[in-house]
Amino acid sequence: LSVQNDIYEWSRDHRVHHKYSETDADPHNARRGFFFSHIGWLFVRKHRDVIEKGRKLDFSDLLDDPVVRFQRKYYKSSVVLMCFVIPTFVPWYLWGESLWNAYFLASILRYTISLNVTWLVNSAAHMYGNRPYDKYINPRQNTFVTLGAIGEGFHNYHHTFPFDYSASELGLKFNPTTWFIDFMFWLGLVTDRKQAPKEMIQARKERTGDGSA
Repeated sequence: LSVQNDIYEWSRDHRVHHKYSETDADPHNARRGFFFSHIGWLFVRKHRDVIEKGRKLDFSDLLDDPVVRFQRKYYKSSVVLMCFVIPTFVPWYLWGESLWNAYFLASILRYTISLNVTWLVNSAAHMYGNRPYDKYINPRQNTFVTLGAIGEGFHNYHHTFPFDYSASELGLKFNPTTWFIDFMFWLGLVTDRKQAPKEMIQARKERTGDGSA
């Protein structure tokens, strides 16, 4: 639905982004400006540091996952079906919408909006907002991005505690993504949810936070 590369490629770039955040090895280095971190990085060749340092990381766990391998193998055909065909077909067939409107609104406009909202996590959430957990890194807590990206705007937290599945403190704030994962856990489809303990969070706030929370 979002067409942001297959699971393997997305996860690979995300791991490199965390490992080398705000350096030339970061695929969408925010220090190169808002436009570059938002969309410009997709228009140019990757910096050689992204490729060279990215090769040093281990991604074998991703390729060991049968779901990742299946989605990677059939990625292009699934993109056409899920992002363009179904969103166009459903409004036309079920609700009597014209194919023209269904394609350009339910497919193209939806796709464009979802992409730009998601890209704000790389751009706006690395430039605007407070840093209650670590004031020495760029990623910020950004309310606008949180609302638009259904919970992904707690970015200072996410970069301070990248192992936390919720990507926000204790999952108690507006975070539909966390709610979805918790629902999948209830169904038995998710296991081993990792969270940062309260004591660790509080200690980190006192040690490196900007005092805003």
